Amino acid sequence: MHDPEFETGLMWFRRDLRLDDNTALYQALLRCKRVFCLFVFDNAILEPLPRADRRVEFIQGSLSELDQELRKATPERPEGQGGLLVQQGLATECVPAVARQLKVQAVFAAHDDEPQSITRDNLVRGHLAELGIGLHTYKDHVVFERREVLTQAGHPFGVFTPYKNAWLARLEQKGIAVHELEPLWSRLAALPLKSQPGVPSLAEIGFETTNLAALKIKPGASGAHKLTHEFVDRLDSYHQTRDFPAVKGPSYLGMHLRFGTVSIRRLVNLAMARKVHGSQGATIWLNELIWREFYAAVLANFPHAATQAFKPACEAIRWEHGKLAETRFASWCKGQTGYPLVDAAMAQINQTGYMHNRLRMVAGSFLVKDLGLDWRWGEAYFATHLNDFDLASNNGGWQWVASTGCDAQPWFRIFNPITQSTRFDAQGKFIRRYVPQLASLSDKFIHAPWMAPATELNKAGVVLGENYPLPLVDHAVARADTLARFGRLKLAV
Repeated sequence: MHDPEFETGLMWFRRDLRLDDNTALYQALLRCKRVFCLFVFDNAILEPLPRADRRVEFIQGSLSELDQELRKATPERPEGQGGLLVQQGLATECVPAVARQLKVQAVFAAHDDEPQSITRDNLVRGHLAELGIGLHTYKDHVVFERREVLTQAGHPFGVFTPYKNAWLARLEQKGIAVHELEPLWSRLAALPLKSQPGVPSLAEIGFETTNLAALKIKPGASGAHKLTHEFVDRLDSYHQTRDFPAVKGPSYLGMHLRFGTVSIRRLVNLAMARKVHGSQGATIWLNELIWREFYAAVLANFPHAATQAFKPACEAIRWEHGKLAETRFASWCKGQTGYPLVDAAMAQINQTGYMHNRLRMVAGSFLVKDLGLDWRWGEAYFATHLNDFDLASNNGGWQWVASTGCDAQPWFRIFNPITQSTRFDAQGKFIRRYVPQLASLSDKFIHAPWMAPATELNKAGVVLGENYPLPLVDHAVARADTLARFGRLKLAV
């Protein structure tokens, strides 16, 4: 361990709400004699959100745990108690102000390549520079970022499989360094006595309690550890279970990855250890983690994709618009499309903030290729409602189903919502859970109630157009319209 360069540093937590294997915190402790820890509830992010937002409650709960962990790790000092300093305001103002008050020489944080975050960090960097303080940022959210994985010609990848192969080759070459912070705990500084003790409540930051606890979503690193431990037992069968929404197949770690309450390096090491021993489930799960990295690299290298089609030619697509389009969008949002699996998927996100990955594809494809609506409408809806919303992954997923993105679903391949339903929810268990008015329909007709004979509907208590909607569109007609819509562009097949 080399001698510290700075007397005092400030660790600015953002989307890395854990102590374990936290790269920026490790660097702060390595390079400073003492380190203060800060989190800012940034009003620039909070103000547009609904007052009852599961993500804010998750963050607040994770911060409470992080504060307690810091207090445990910090030796008692006569001048005050260790812990997390929490502020609310604009991060562009709060971070420089705290850095000045604490007389730090350096601020440390993890990289964040979202366009809004880059703008924020540039402003903070400028304000700190005026005070003679440096902002030092480090990779933490992914294993490989930005331009670390490139083609042989030195360009960012636009196709997943060669990216994955290059990613795996780089992993084999470089390995994964996991940082052990415990030997450096003595450098955590005690908070000044005048600073705010503890983490403010949801009410104190202007938010309301949600159904997070009822959903049994446990925030913080302890919540991530519990889910990881449970997932290990079913990891080897992940490839067999991951596509069936009524089955407990996924890891459910998306929210923890989003807010950094779990280390991506720990998860990749877990997957690699099982993969080496021939686990097909671990191999497929690792692929999913690499997709996450791929989309992060796409956003970093092609920032136009945040608001526009990755393929410029697709900006010319003529999406449906006007009152009918808006009415159909509202029906999609409410889970009233008349296609049970789509409606169940939308009920799941509306009630829980989670949507199964297979259903994200089904619901997304229905919006774009059955209703003919701009993918950005769906992307924005998911951004508001998903607990694990991440700009890169959400944008990448929507552009994939819309066939406007890199390595996307070919435009002429269109999910049939009935086929998807019979294949991935054959017994209708998931549909019955989220569309209970169809619960008494037989397995044969629950996927397409309008095809059921009147006697079957009567017996099940289903009145189409009253307690369950008729289909918004005919899939076969909608499919033909979509083929024509994309066909006009003369896109490469």
